[in-house]
Amino acid sequence: MSRKIGIIICSRYLNCGGGKCLRAMREHVGGFAVYPQGEHLELVGYANCGGCPGGNIEYVPAEMIKNGVEVIHLATGMIVGYPPCPNIRRFKEFIEKIYQIPVVVGTHPIPLKYMQAHEKLSFWESAGMKQLCPEMMLENRAIMESFN
Repeated sequence: MSRKIGIIICSRYLNCGGGKCLRAMREHVGGFAVYPQGEHLELVGYANCGGCPGGNIEYVPAEMIKNGVEVIHLATGMIVGYPPCPNIRRFKEFIEKIYQIPVVVGTHPIPLKYMQAHEKLSFWESAGMKQLCPEMMLENRAIMESFN
């Protein structure tokens, strides 16, 4: 079985080559841990949000769907970039309701150094990040460290 994946990154990381996301997809860790280990994951779309407030969110999913995308992942940089993306919940809701396609929040595991820093910040808990992407918070600490 194969699943076609699209990734939308934060525009702040426009020059990101996607190495951590692609590694996580290959290893089925981070946001990709939601898929069975034996399932083949194929990247069929990679774009940025278009910058705040996320203008590309209105159009990019349609292009990805034309390429056969079955699930869209919002990149980990939207979770642990500083500050975390203020629109991530809106992006998820918009894509799921308008395009009727599932959205997973997270791609590569949260690097341990970022997790440790964010856990010290008062907004981390109040922003509800643990509820938004609970599987990302449960990642093995050794795996998180390997993504530092």
